[in-house]
Amino acid sequence: MTGTPETASPATTAIDLNADLGEGFGRWRLTDDEHLLSVVTSANVACGFHAGDAVTMRRVCALAVERGVTIGAQVSYRDLAGFGRHAMDVPADELAAEVAYQIGALEVFARAAGARVAYVKPHGALYNRVVHDEEQAGAVVAGVLLADAGLPVLGLPGSRLLDLAREAGLPAVPEAFADRAYTEQGTLVPRGQPGAVISDLDVVVRRSVSLAREGRVDSRAGSSLAVRARSLCLHGDTPDAVELARRVRLRLEESGVRVEAFA
Repeated sequence: MTGTPETASPATTAIDLNADLGEGFGRWRLTDDEHLLSVVTSANVACGFHAGDAVTMRRVCALAVERGVTIGAQVSYRDLAGFGRHAMDVPADELAAEVAYQIGALEVFARAAGARVAYVKPHGALYNRVVHDEEQAGAVVAGVLLADAGLPVLGLPGSRLLDLAREAGLPAVPEAFADRAYTEQGTLVPRGQPGAVISDLDVVVRRSVSLAREGRVDSRAGSSLAVRARSLCLHGDTPDAVELARRVRLRLEESGVRVEAFA
C-alpha cells in the first residue's frame, strides 16, 4: 500500500467508536469491559484465539446488549500465549475455518443475549498481515463468508482485506486509530518500534477530532495523511483507556460529530 490509503471525506458527521473487549481468560482480565461499554458504540469481542473464553464472551455480550452496543467478532491467529501478536503462517483453508469457528462461537452468546454478531475485525498480527497479504486476506474473507455472507468487515483503509471483502460482496468498513502512530504509507507503525502507541491523552483526543471531521491524521514523520474512516478504534488495553474513551467521545460530540455504530 502506497500513498494515501483512501480519499478523505469532507467533515465526517458521524463516527463509530470501537474498542477491543473481552480480552481476558479465566480469572485474568485485561480490559475494563463494563466501563468501556458505557462509552463505545461497537465492541470487538475476543473469540478465544488470542484472548477470551466462553464465560467472558457470554458476559461481554450480555453487557453490550444491556448498553446498546453493537457486537463484533475479533478474530485472530490461534495464539493465546502471544496475545495474537506473533507472526504465524497458517494455511489458507485452515485460517478460513478458524475465522468461521470464532465467529460462530461468539454468535451463540450474542444470540443468547438477544443480539447477533454484526461485523468482523481481525486482531493483532492477523490485522497487520491482511493489509498486504493476498492469501491471508482472502482466507479471512472466505471465513466470514462461511459464517455469514452479509457480515461487514472492519479494517485498515487501502488494505487487501477490504478490497477482497468488497469484491466478495461484503460491506467493507474502513477504520482509523487515534492512539497509534502511522507510517508515511498510511499503515500502522509496528508495536515493537518506539512511539508506536500514543499515550498522551490530549494528543489522542485532538487526533480523534481531526480524523472524524477532516479525515486526516499526521504520520510519524509529521506529514498529513488522508484517512477516510467510518469507525475509530480506541484500544482497551492501554493505560487510562476508560478516561481516554470518555474524553474522546465528549470532544467529538462537542465538535458536532454524531457518535453512532456503523452496523
